[in-house]
Amino acid sequence: MFDLIAANLPIVICSIVGIALLVAEAFMPGFGVAGVSGIVLEVVAVVLTYLKHGGLAALGLTVVILAVIGISVSMSLRSATKGRLSKSPIILKASETAAEGYSATADMDVFLGREGMTTTVLRPAGMAELDGVRLNVVSDGEYIPKGTLVRVSRVEGARVVVRRV
Repeated sequence: MFDLIAANLPIVICSIVGIALLVAEAFMPGFGVAGVSGIVLEVVAVVLTYLKHGGLAALGLTVVILAVIGISVSMSLRSATKGRLSKSPIILKASETAAEGYSATADMDVFLGREGMTTTVLRPAGMAELDGVRLNVVSDGEYIPKGTLVRVSRVEGARVVVRRV
């Protein structure tokens, strides 16, 4: 038994370390060194298995690796949402809501109906100064030269639409 493990030790080590790195990558933002290293180690384990034991053994190891990675990641993510890991300081629990005053975009409705001067050419997008504030604005599809008096006709989220006065 020990001779079998000793003969396949590089394969076992590559598989275990590779799976550990891939599970760790599930908790890291982005895709970085741990993920790439885990994939490389798993490929090395499959290639070593193929060279020592043939294609059927390599295919079997590939299936086992994919199953273990899938089960490990699903268990880890379940723990992150409902288990002991969800109580950890690693998991962010705070949220920013509109009721607390958070907003993804600035409230541009205050400029509705206001007049100002274009500071660049609008073709149809450009800049205008409204009440001393420089804003990115869009015309209703028409060309408006620099220095033209405009009025905000509508606001669509962060998009301010202007017309000539």
